[in-house]
Amino acid sequence: MRIRDDRAHDEPEINLVPLIDVILVLIIFFVITTTFDARSTLQLQLPSAQSKAEQLPNQPLSVLVNAEGRYFVDQREVLRTDTDALKQALGQAAGEDRQRAVLLRADARTPHQAVVTALDALGQLGFRRVSIATAPEAPGREPAR
Repeated sequence: MRIRDDRAHDEPEINLVPLIDVILVLIIFFVITTTFDARSTLQLQLPSAQSKAEQLPNQPLSVLVNAEGRYFVDQREVLRTDTDALKQALGQAAGEDRQRAVLLRADARTPHQAVVTALDALGQLGFRRVSIATAPEAPGREPAR
């Protein structure tokens, strides 16, 4: 009796499913890590105040602190969160003009230390005209005490 051996006639097969999975993961990675416009991605909830906003002459230097404590100087992100990196970014943005007004915008959920670090860096560089942005108080809302 002769036994047939069909294993020798099997053709190799390329399975494309793992390749498609890897390509989809790469596409998702690139979509998530793509940088977007800072104004569209940074949703700030500003703290409220009752006083009127002061009109600042010229274009003030903008310092933004988001809820995670990340810094943005004139819409450019500061990569590190220490005082020296913030001072370097402020120096590059303002040049030698220490009389320029500075508008500090911080999210209401920002850690207090991040705001203090920004104020410290501004003070060390000699900026004296610092304003902190707030949202106007909503009508009918009782002020926090």
